[in-house]
Amino acid sequence: MKRILLPAGGAILATGLLAAGLAGTAAANASGDIASDALAKTEAQAAETLDFWTKSNNAALKQAVAFNPDSLEVEKISRGGGYSADTKPGSSLPIGEEKKVAVKSQNVNMPKTIGKVFFEGRDGKLYYCSGTSVQSQYRNLVATAGHCVYDIAGNDEVVSRWVFVPGYYQGKTPYGVYVGKQAFTHYDFDVYEDFDRDYSFVTVYNGIGGVGASGTPSKVSKAEYDAYQGEKFAKDISISEADYQKCKDLNGGETTDCWAKITKIEDLAGPDFPGAIKTLKEVSADQFNAAPTGEANGAKALKATWVENVTESAYKAYTGPGYRKIDSKGNFTITHYYLKYWVKKTATVGYFRTEFYTVASALKDVGRLGDNVGGQGVAWNQAPGKVVRTFGYPFGPNPDGSKPYTGVTPKWCYGKTASKVVKIPARKVEEQQSLKCAVTAGYDGGPWLANYSNAKRLGYVTGVTSLIVDLDGNKRYDTITSPIFDGETAAIYKAAAASWSGKLVK
Repeated sequence: MKRILLPAGGAILATGLLAAGLAGTAAANASGDIASDALAKTEAQAAETLDFWTKSNNAALKQAVAFNPDSLEVEKISRGGGYSADTKPGSSLPIGEEKKVAVKSQNVNMPKTIGKVFFEGRDGKLYYCSGTSVQSQYRNLVATAGHCVYDIAGNDEVVSRWVFVPGYYQGKTPYGVYVGKQAFTHYDFDVYEDFDRDYSFVTVYNGIGGVGASGTPSKVSKAEYDAYQGEKFAKDISISEADYQKCKDLNGGETTDCWAKITKIEDLAGPDFPGAIKTLKEVSADQFNAAPTGEANGAKALKATWVENVTESAYKAYTGPGYRKIDSKGNFTITHYYLKYWVKKTATVGYFRTEFYTVASALKDVGRLGDNVGGQGVAWNQAPGKVVRTFGYPFGPNPDGSKPYTGVTPKWCYGKTASKVVKIPARKVEEQQSLKCAVTAGYDGGPWLANYSNAKRLGYVTGVTSLIVDLDGNKRYDTITSPIFDGETAAIYKAAAASWSGKLVK
């Protein structure tokens, strides 16, 4: 079901229906601006999404690349006039700011609310954008770009396996993984790819973490076993020679998965026994002295000794069967005693297969997103030329091919938004705000925060990074743009902020 539009007046579907996973559950204003689409329609689908991203030590999270479709980085842009608000300015307070508390100013700190949005595109590839937790009734809401939720190359269907990971760093998920349940955006973006409305608000289930007792072992490949950083073990299984040969044929030779082990057996023999080998066995002085010489039990037992000069430290540390002595010259010596035997050697061969297992920590509900990292406020119809601080995880290349960012840690830009709006015909942009900021793909979806408090790490989201452009033509991006949050944005945000999502782990 797509774009279920309810009557005006701010109505939303009952909580019981939301829990059942209906696709479209959005309030609509009089002009029918709100579009809503399910991301994970059922708990089973959400569980599969979670497993996809977190199995094998979060391997899929590490493989995702910055979303960088060619059509998002545009060249032809122009300036228009000033922005005119459609309604009165408004805002919602950040989480934790519902009751004002005076604090001292500190140095700039990265907000805990920001993170990476991961998803699978319609092309089957794994991507990420940036996003942030924002204020909502159920503390379960993420703000990001519309193109980080709706696949503009796939008939504007929602992307697959959408998750939000606040504080993501090199495969680590310090605050858990939050599976997207329902996406809210503007009808014009969903249907017409109008980048003046390139924003989305996504409700997420409670976060899932790997804290807890060990779970059920999972059989994995050798490569997965080697890469896994958690609890793991290997087990050798005895197999037949026929199975061993099949394993060799399949793998083109002996592998670490299937292998043969030779066990040597030694028996006493006479010196004239065909193939007999003389061997030494070190014994104590008493055993040496008690051993017979000449023929003994059908084998010759011969004696030999060796005096070893060692250091004082080796002398004191020695615990073997040899005899320790300090000679008349003060040398530290160890006398070794050996019995010589003639033996015959035979061997048996065993065949084995090694199986590899990883033990993931039991999944645990870590609670609501906003309770764990807080949530930024949201503001609309703000005046142009306002000072903002933007955040995101840039990684993609510049037009000249250079890659100045790793995407591992978040970056920020600071400054005043341009007084005039940006026009970009290629993306149907008639009014977007802009900011000088030299970042690359992966930064898109990140928040634009006004009135940001360094001490509290909180502010008000007045936009999200939409397009990344090169204004001066030097083949390096220097400017980012954002939709202007207006009264229609506020209606969509409020509908999303009033939608419940629930938990996956009971």
